[in-house]
Amino acid sequence: MPSDNEFYTGKIIWITGASSGIGRALAIALSQYACTLYLSARNQNNLLETQSVCLANTSAKATIHLLAGDLSVKTENQSICDSMAQQQGRLDIAILNAGTCEYVDIDRFDSDLFKRLMDINFMAMVYGIEAALPMLKQSSCAQLIGMSSTAAYLGIPRSEAYGATKAAIYNMFKALAVSLKPHNISSSVICPGFVATELTAKNTFSMPALITAESAAKIILTGIKKHHPEIHFPKRFSWSLKFISFLPISLQYRLLAKTIES
Repeated sequence: MPSDNEFYTGKIIWITGASSGIGRALAIALSQYACTLYLSARNQNNLLETQSVCLANTSAKATIHLLAGDLSVKTENQSICDSMAQQQGRLDIAILNAGTCEYVDIDRFDSDLFKRLMDINFMAMVYGIEAALPMLKQSSCAQLIGMSSTAAYLGIPRSEAYGATKAAIYNMFKALAVSLKPHNISSSVICPGFVATELTAKNTFSMPALITAESAAKIILTGIKKHHPEIHFPKRFSWSLKFISFLPISLQYRLLAKTIES
């Protein structure tokens, strides 16, 4: 097994949603290796801040390019990937991480919320895959990585929209793992539990097994290096949800009802 430095050195890597949270933590962690990073998000100023933090590290070795754009727009994904293709000709690792979270108020059921999350979380990833695949096929060590969530395992109350987008991603990547194998593209789906980010800071409920974005980035990069098809963490939380998903549906409902009570 190569070291992290050996594995990531020389790689061309695209990270979406790199302006904050796990995406920023991944960019910072990867900046210590002599790789080429392409960072994308809607907010150019926040991307500049990510770049500044990366370069402030005395051990920074990465070459960093910023390609801002609204990833929920198909043509902007294509424009970003066209720029990478012109500069590099290939892409080794695409980490499609961009996304957001909103919760459903069952007394004000809002279809616009569902569409908004589906566009930002799921369709943005589909557009990213479509645009990145030609370049990944030019790599001898291609990996496609998608950010799902442990919310994909269960129908958690208030996460009807968010969980649906993450379940769609989870299902899509299980299929892609098989479909992309003949093209020598390895794929991994990431299923985090609660991670301390700007998004989770807005939560008003208890978040069990909360970990830092830095810890999440370390786990993810280890999983990518080992080509794990599913990278889920923290294990004490993710395995608990997996266990509940195997229970009879009536028992699942009773356990999930307690989340409403609490």
